[in-house]
Amino acid sequence: MDKDISVVPEVQFLERVLEWIASGELRVPKFQRPFLWRPEQMLQLFDSMERGYPVGSLLIWETSMPLASLDSIGGRQIPPVPEGGKVAYVLDGHQRLSTLFGVLHRSADAPQSVKQEDWMWWVYRPLDRADHDGVRYRHWKSGEKVPDNYLPMRSVLRTLDFLGYARRLSDTHDRDEADRLTNESERIAQRVKNYKVSVVRMQGGTLQQAVEVFSRINSSGQKMRPDQMVSALTYGTTGPETLSDKMEEIQEQIAASGFGEIPIMTIFQIVLALSGEEDVQNTSWEVMARKVQGQLMEAVEKTDRTLQEVVEFLKSEVQVPLARLVPYNIQIMLLAVFFHFSGKVVEEQRRRLRDWFWVTSLAGTFAGANTTQVRKFIEEMKAFAAGVGELSYSGERARAFPERFDLRSARVRSYLLWDLQTFPERKNSDGSAINVADQLAKAHRETYRHIITQSRVRGASSPANRIVMATPPGMSIRQALIKLAEEGRTDILDSHGVSLASVERLKVDDYADFIAVRQHEVASREKQFIESLGILPSEQEFGEADIDTE
Repeated sequence: MDKDISVVPEVQFLERVLEWIASGELRVPKFQRPFLWRPEQMLQLFDSMERGYPVGSLLIWETSMPLASLDSIGGRQIPPVPEGGKVAYVLDGHQRLSTLFGVLHRSADAPQSVKQEDWMWWVYRPLDRADHDGVRYRHWKSGEKVPDNYLPMRSVLRTLDFLGYARRLSDTHDRDEADRLTNESERIAQRVKNYKVSVVRMQGGTLQQAVEVFSRINSSGQKMRPDQMVSALTYGTTGPETLSDKMEEIQEQIAASGFGEIPIMTIFQIVLALSGEEDVQNTSWEVMARKVQGQLMEAVEKTDRTLQEVVEFLKSEVQVPLARLVPYNIQIMLLAVFFHFSGKVVEEQRRRLRDWFWVTSLAGTFAGANTTQVRKFIEEMKAFAAGVGELSYSGERARAFPERFDLRSARVRSYLLWDLQTFPERKNSDGSAINVADQLAKAHRETYRHIITQSRVRGASSPANRIVMATPPGMSIRQALIKLAEEGRTDILDSHGVSLASVERLKVDDYADFIAVRQHEVASREKQFIESLGILPSEQEFGEADIDTE
């Protein structure tokens, strides 16, 4: 096959492009993501077309290579690949074409119910301007009869169906009104029939090149992930489930356990590491595709089992309740390497791993780690797992207490993990127990509420100015702390690490001083923990919260 790609730009009537799909000549390759557009996006597409706005060009790949493709587009079955004919595959424009084909080529007997998978494909254009505001198109979601003045978009490309709709208007309206509505419907139909789209036709080349082109397309805001690229290159050789499918299944299982979602890229890197690959960050897709035939798919099964061990270790022994609080995702990958390559794990190894986790988190060991460093980390972890090496984390120095609460900072996540295990039995202002982990699982940022809400106060962005506590309606955290101190409810204050000395500053409205006092108290307490691990404390008490998570 010709490995040189030629690119041919052209302009086509939309109606013609949809005919290619209906005949099976234009197809969607199976490595494309499924149809994901929301109903309102579908309506906006039709509204843009009527207004004459461009809806983006289509990128298609014309090749003689047999490629696994979808049997249905937009909820409609399409015929098989025509024998001996040219076939093209959609590389960019899947969501738009699925919407247009599914709506404009909808059959008259297609299901029409209150279920979204049915009504979303029935798009209407109200012909009276009073019936629309902004976007001119509508879905009809109820089981009641569709109003007569709602033009079904499925009829605009079918002459007989359109004439039938016009006759119904004549039967249900007086002559002048029927003529007005018919003229409006004809205008809309002509806008669709005459609408032209830009088509970029890529001819020749290899599947590798096509996938590479697709991976660089970002019109939807979501680039193709590496695991999806490998899945595309090996589609049809891995059975009913692709590499990407299997990894998403692992992700869902971990999330369902209550630990939350581990990023797919982290799972992908674990699969690579367990298959023997040491360069898990910059790997050739073709090399990975060849590995799928052997150890890579087998490594997926191992990843499933190993990640269960990693999650259990993090939850029970390091007291990390949620994946989103792990400072660096590389820590999850390296722990998976340990549990996979180790034999019987002894308690001393577990203790060393706990210390390793805390030291690397607090010191920012993995911030901006490059390929060479990651390879070294993997080699070191394998040696430690085999009992022939040690983890080199002695002599590390912790980073300063963060001055800003930002969960994109590994140092802030480290602080929160320390905070969670230091104050495990927090209480609300009424004395009821607080399950912080449950609240974090739902809304991590909103869980930690500001004590001083005025953003201009010095230190207001500090983690020391946040607390997890529910208060009665109309009562702020600041007011609640003052009330608890006046009532002598020191048990509740202690459960949050809030001192009476700091609350005294609140009573006299010295907010900046309150934050400064509490920040010093919390940082000093955390410093004791840092020193207990044998880590050198920061030379500065407070410092910037670097945005360094992957």
